[in-house]
Amino acid sequence: MPDPADWSCPTPIGTRGEVVMGHGGGGRLTAELVAEVFQPALANDTLDRMADAAVVMAGGARLAMTTDAFVVRPLFFPGGDIGTLAVHGTINDLACAGATPLYLTAAFVIEEGMSMRDLARIAASMGAAARAAGVTVVAGDTKVVDRGRGDGVYITTAGVGLVRPDANVGPERAQVGDAVIVSGPIGQHGVAVMSVREGIEFGTPVVSDTAAVHQLVAALFDAGIDTHVLRDPTRGGVAGTLNEIADASGIGIVVDEPSVPVPDAVRSACALLGLDPYQVANEGRVIAFVSGADADRAVQVLRSTTGGAGATIIGRVVGDHAGMVVGRTAIGGTRIIDMPLGELLPRIC
Repeated sequence: MPDPADWSCPTPIGTRGEVVMGHGGGGRLTAELVAEVFQPALANDTLDRMADAAVVMAGGARLAMTTDAFVVRPLFFPGGDIGTLAVHGTINDLACAGATPLYLTAAFVIEEGMSMRDLARIAASMGAAARAAGVTVVAGDTKVVDRGRGDGVYITTAGVGLVRPDANVGPERAQVGDAVIVSGPIGQHGVAVMSVREGIEFGTPVVSDTAAVHQLVAALFDAGIDTHVLRDPTRGGVAGTLNEIADASGIGIVVDEPSVPVPDAVRSACALLGLDPYQVANEGRVIAFVSGADADRAVQVLRSTTGGAGATIIGRVVGDHAGMVVGRTAIGGTRIIDMPLGELLPRIC
C-alpha cells in the first residue's frame, strides 16, 4: 500500500482547495497560484526572476525564451483573432526581454466539430502575422479533444529571440527618478473581445490593439535610450503590470491619471460594465521605465515609430510607499491603484 505521505501536496495551497477562474486573470490569484504551486516545484535562478521571458546563455549568446497559451473566446474579434494574438503575445514577451524575436513554435488543441474553414482562417492569419513581424514558425503539434471540451481551439506557443548586447532590462531594475511611459491608448483589447462576446454595441466601435511591439523596443535601444524595464500590460492590464514591477523592485510608482491615454469609448464601456480600464488587458502596448533624463526623447522616438503614435509619459518612480502604485487624480487627490484580484474578463487572451 502506498505511503500516505505520498498523497500529500508538496507545496502549500493557501486556503483554496481548487483552482478558480480568477487564478488565470493575471492578478493576485495568479501570483498566489504561481508562488504556492509552481515556483516551489520548479524553482531555479532563471525562473525565479519571474519575467515574461527567460534570458539564458547558449554558445556564448544571450537567448530569450518564452511560452504562452491562448484561450480567447470568441476566436474572432474586432482587430484580430486567436492566431494573431498568439503570434503577437509571444513576440512581445521576447521583445520586453530586450530580444529580437526569431523563431516560434505552436501547438493546437482542436475541439472535435470545429469548422475547418475557421481553423484555416486562424492558421492563415497566424502565418501572416508572423511574416509581417519577421519571425518564422519552425515547429508545431496538433491534438483533437472531444466535442464540448475545447472552446474551438486553444493555441500554445513558444518563442526564441536573440537578446541585444545593449539590453539590460528587468522588473527589478526600476530606479527612483525613472519615467513610466506607455506606448499608446489602453484597454482596447479587453473591451473589443467583450463587446463581441456579449453582443454589446458602443457609439464608437472598439478595435483590439493586438500588434507586435518589437520595433518599438528596438527603436528605444537604437536611439540609446537608458531603458530599465519593459513589460507588455496583458492580463491584469496596466494596474497589474505596474504593481508587479513595484513589488519586484521595492520602489513606489506615482501615476498621473489625467495623462493615462484611455480612449473615450473604452472609458464609457468600462463604466457600463463596471470595469477599471487600468485592469483591462492590452495586446499591442509596451510599458517602458526609462531614465528621467531620457523621458521626453523616448516619447519622441516611440511616436515616430509605427505603433507608437500615442506614446505618453504616465508617471514616475519614487522612493516613497515602496511596493505600491498611487494615482494622482485630476482634482489633485490620490488613490491606491491596486493589483486586480482575479479574472475580470475570462477568456480574453
